Amino acid sequence: MGAMNLEYLEHHARHIPALARWHHDQWSYLNPQRTLAERAERLQTHLGGRQMPTTVVAIDGDSLLGSASLIDSDLPTRTDLSPWLASVYVPQEHRRRGIGSALVQRIVEEAEALEYEKLYLFTMDQERLYAGLGWGTFERAVYNEVDIVLMSYDLRA
Repeated sequence: MGAMNLEYLEHHARHIPALARWHHDQWSYLNPQRTLAERAERLQTHLGGRQMPTTVVAIDGDSLLGSASLIDSDLPTRTDLSPWLASVYVPQEHRRRGIGSALVQRIVEEAEALEYEKLYLFTMDQERLYAGLGWGTFERAVYNEVDIVLMSYDLRA
């Protein structure tokens, strides 16, 4: 791997089709009614810098290494919580190199800069990773027949 940079998706919009495909392949079982085209359309609304919503991508040269998003709401059953870290994804061949952790930290910084007090996420299988990054578990739930863990990060600590 060369030099990885974390940049706003707006500077790499040509990667939206690949990113939408990654997200669709990884999470379509949670929302089977959402099409690949809808995912790509939603990413088009993330083309801004320090704003809500936004997506940050990990880039090495012209290679896309991963993504993470800051969005208003990520769980229809918990619209009372906002904002959310969402769509943290690194392809298998780039995992275990700190890319996901760097993307999470960058979204935390974005939320802090926008003066939010707390940030939320849900995960099916990465509770230990997020706990190691300072996130706390506050609820276990079932969403669309899938066990999930809800976690939060205090941005004022």
